[in-house]
Amino acid sequence: MATLAPLKSIVVPALSKHTATVIFVHGLGDSGAGWKPVADMFKRELPHVKWVLPNAPSMSVTANGGMVMPSWFDIYSFDFDGKEDQAGMLKTSHALNQLITVEVDNGIPANRIVLGGFSQGAGMSLLTGLTAERKLAGLAVLSGWLPLYKTFKSMAAEHAASIPIFWGHGSVDPLVLHKLGRSSADFLIKEIGTPAASGGDVKGLSFNTYDGVGHSTNQKELDDLKSWLKKVLPASD
Repeated sequence: MATLAPLKSIVVPALSKHTATVIFVHGLGDSGAGWKPVADMFKRELPHVKWVLPNAPSMSVTANGGMVMPSWFDIYSFDFDGKEDQAGMLKTSHALNQLITVEVDNGIPANRIVLGGFSQGAGMSLLTGLTAERKLAGLAVLSGWLPLYKTFKSMAAEHAASIPIFWGHGSVDPLVLHKLGRSSADFLIKEIGTPAASGGDVKGLSFNTYDGVGHSTNQKELDDLKSWLKKVLPASD
């Protein structure tokens, strides 16, 4: 299988001793730079965390009339319920796993790495993190959906159900509909066996709805994400 060249990334270094890493994957048409302000904001309370913000390659996107833009895979339709670009998704998953390997090779174990993303990047984070051989510290899904759901159960790693997942979704998202996010999360709970998180427990899948939020984030969602990251990537000597 042809693979992507190593992804170019923006790196926000840890402020103190580097003991954990967050790899955050942007959405369609964006870049790693689009999420650097969030990394800069979070690092004050997560000084031990390094942020890796990869940039997607540019490609023609069918659902956008063939327009060339940064994209992790081709999107055939924004209803997300028909044909999917499985080859493109698996290619990107391989490239994201390469980023994880770099961190592991540099001394950060997989259980100190969180993979997350927004929209298209959230989908790629789920696909990559739940099918990879290495068990990560957690997955952060913002305004995302589960890709390849028709074959996903056979692809999931043995440890997929035990990976903590933070899921945030706007109630009025016009692009990745809230009901798609909710049904994707329910699929993981019912078909993969991921437990629903209870209370402030970091274990399981925590699905959080943000009223009045569209295909974006708000400060409450970012604050909730930061609190979750503190639990799954606590400070370590």
